[in-house]
Amino acid sequence: MHHISRQKFGYELTFGGTIDLDEIKRWREESVAALLGAPKAFGVLIDMRGLGPGGLRPEAQPAMVEGQGLYRQAGMVRSCVILQSATVTMQFQRIARESGIDSYERYINAAAHPDWHAKAVSWIEDKVEPGH
Repeated sequence: MHHISRQKFGYELTFGGTIDLDEIKRWREESVAALLGAPKAFGVLIDMRGLGPGGLRPEAQPAMVEGQGLYRQAGMVRSCVILQSATVTMQFQRIARESGIDSYERYINAAAHPDWHAKAVSWIEDKVEPGH
């Protein structure tokens, strides 16, 4: 399951359940359409709380890397990923390194930070590190 919505700061992406190759291809196609007319610079909040360990299938990972690159090329300046699983966190940190967005991306453990949304938006809009 995935969802893309426009927000004041840019885009909010939500992923849950199991993301296989067909699902990630649909997300990538919808992302191309959503990015038409994107602001010159924007942020992205990625809510992965509903994605468990193994939820992003290995065959879908290269398409996720490509999709993240689309957002970067379209003007993404910062992103923040909300997670609840250490395994998924490590997986997305690796994907961010592969797509070249790791210096612009931050991660928040939603279980440890009930105010995760406010922290994410502060990073995206004001470059306030989420750990502070």
